[in-house]
Amino acid sequence: MVEPSVSAVVLAWKEEPWLTRCIEALLASTGVAIEVVIVDNGAEGSSVQTLEKFADHPSVKLVRPGRNLGFAGGSNLGARSATGDYIALVNGDLLVEPTTLHRLVDVVDGPGVGLAVASVRMADNVEIINAGANPVHMLGLSWAGGLGKPETHAAPVDTAAASGACQLTTRAHWQRLDGFDEEYFAYCEDTELSLRTWRLGLRCVYVPDAIATHRYEFSRNPFKQYLIERNRLMLVLTLWGPRALAVLAPPLLAFEAVMLALATAQGWGGAKVRGWTWLWRNRDHVRARRRQLRGEGQVPDREWMKLLRADVDKVFFPLPVGLGAVNAVMRGYWAVARRLV
Repeated sequence: MVEPSVSAVVLAWKEEPWLTRCIEALLASTGVAIEVVIVDNGAEGSSVQTLEKFADHPSVKLVRPGRNLGFAGGSNLGARSATGDYIALVNGDLLVEPTTLHRLVDVVDGPGVGLAVASVRMADNVEIINAGANPVHMLGLSWAGGLGKPETHAAPVDTAAASGACQLTTRAHWQRLDGFDEEYFAYCEDTELSLRTWRLGLRCVYVPDAIATHRYEFSRNPFKQYLIERNRLMLVLTLWGPRALAVLAPPLLAFEAVMLALATAQGWGGAKVRGWTWLWRNRDHVRARRRQLRGEGQVPDREWMKLLRADVDKVFFPLPVGLGAVNAVMRGYWAVARRLV
């Protein structure tokens, strides 16, 4: 039987201690014909040596854009350079198990599935989840589902968003979506791809037995927060329909005020304002992208927006005291607002 051909796109950025092991793990995949596409996204130190080590490997393709294209641009370039019938995105600090890609292929080949995402586990304890079935909030927030908890799913389940750390789709679906919007650069682009998949009438599925371990290091810095907050708003402004934007305007504006206060207290208030400034200066792109995506969707907003939740996780969003009450109010608001979308 002919094995399905999978191209795994790996971005080499700065110095990544696990990059060699990541590539070796992909090459050891079973049940698939593997091609590893490495995009030199600004490799440094030992990662440069890793690229040289695999440069002549028959199952490895090395792409050198000459600059850091970000996760979105680097992934798009890698996918364009790939030859497989399936496209997988795999972080360079992540190790797949031999059967991981094959399990993802099996699921994405199922009826009505557009994206399959692996169970990303903590490297120091593979029983604990790093990212699983990722939720998406009505205000565009998204975070690692199940972080710090043991796996509880015995079978694949639908997920609102598929993490870009280790996901797989068919080449046909990737090309239909035309990959990521490169203006995102990094963060939230995988959420956009996931919601666009749902809007086309296809599902995103979390596969708990497709396991990958991750050298997880949580960090916050002003540039990262700038990208996350800017891109969250771009997601909402381009994917949410006019009725959704109207009914969600009050909580969205209130949340922006809270986030500005929180950002200022934490020392990245300037980055938050910079995100608003970028959106204003690039409003032509935002409008054009909105028109494009409104024309692409096949599922009514009222249907796909059932995926969205109203409460936030305090682990990722340390809002002021009273988060429980805020979540209760938001859940009540969304229960009513969702019917008006």
